[in-house]
Amino acid sequence: MDNFINKREETAGFLKRRGMVSPQAAIIMGTGLGKLASRIEVGVAIDYDEIPHFPVSTVESHHGRLIYGKLSGKTVVAMQGRFHYYEGYSMKQITFPVRVMKAMGVKHLLISNACGSMNPAIPKGSLMLITDHINLLGDNPLIGHNPDELGPRFPDMSQAYSPELGKRLLAAAESFGIKMHQGVYAALAGPNLETPAEYRYLLRIGADVVGMSTVPEVIAAHHAGLPVAAVSVITDECDPDNLVAVQLHELLAVAAMAGADLDRVFTEVVAGL
Repeated sequence: MDNFINKREETAGFLKRRGMVSPQAAIIMGTGLGKLASRIEVGVAIDYDEIPHFPVSTVESHHGRLIYGKLSGKTVVAMQGRFHYYEGYSMKQITFPVRVMKAMGVKHLLISNACGSMNPAIPKGSLMLITDHINLLGDNPLIGHNPDELGPRFPDMSQAYSPELGKRLLAAAESFGIKMHQGVYAALAGPNLETPAEYRYLLRIGADVVGMSTVPEVIAAHHAGLPVAAVSVITDECDPDNLVAVQLHELLAVAAMAGADLDRVFTEVVAGL
C-alpha cells in the first residue's frame, strides 16, 4: 500500500507539472458519453498511456484521455473514458484515477454511465440520478491495508452519494425541462449482459437499473471524503419477459442522444460549484 501511495503522488505530481493545477471539479464520462469534452475549453489533454501508473482503456467507445480546462468558468479535469473490472483491472487500478484526483485537490466528482433499466417507469433514452447502489461485482476497492491518509477503515455508506450534489443535478435538469428519474443502480462484473432470470433477481432485490461501472469509483471517492454524484443514461430496457437482443452500436446511439441532455445538466451544475 505504501507503494500505491507513492504511485498516486508520482502521478499527481506528473499531472501538475503538465499544467493540471488545482481543478475544482472532476468528471468521469461513461460509455458513449464523451462529447461533454467538446464543451470544455481545453488547456491540457493527455492520453492515458502517457500518464505514469494509469491503466489504459481497452473499450472501443472510450477515448482514453485526461482533459483539463475550463467548463462554465470553472477549472475541471475530465476522464474521457473509464476502466472496468471486466477489462481485467483490479479494483485499485480502476479507482486509481479517483485517488489521483483527490491528491490533485479536486473538491467535487461527477460520474456518468450508460446502463439498462429493469424499471418500466425509467425508459430508454432518459436520465436517472443514482440515489443508492448495490455492489454485485464480487470485489471492493477498499480490500487490503488501509492507511489513515486514504480514509477510514470502515466508511459509513448511508450517504455515499452527496445529497447536495444530487439536489443541484435535479434542479439543473428541471431548469432545462429535462425529466431526471431517481433510483438504485446495481453493478455487475460483465462484460455479458444479464439473463432474464438475473433481471428478475435484480428487480426483486431493489435495483432499478444495472451496469458494469461507477460503484467502485463512488466507494473510493466517498472513502476519500470527496463528494460524489452519479447520473445514468438509460440505453436499453431490460424487461425479462420481453427481452430484445441489443447491439453496441444501438446502445451508443441512444447514449449520444440522451447524453446531450446530461452534458447540459453537468455544465450547469459545474457553473454553480
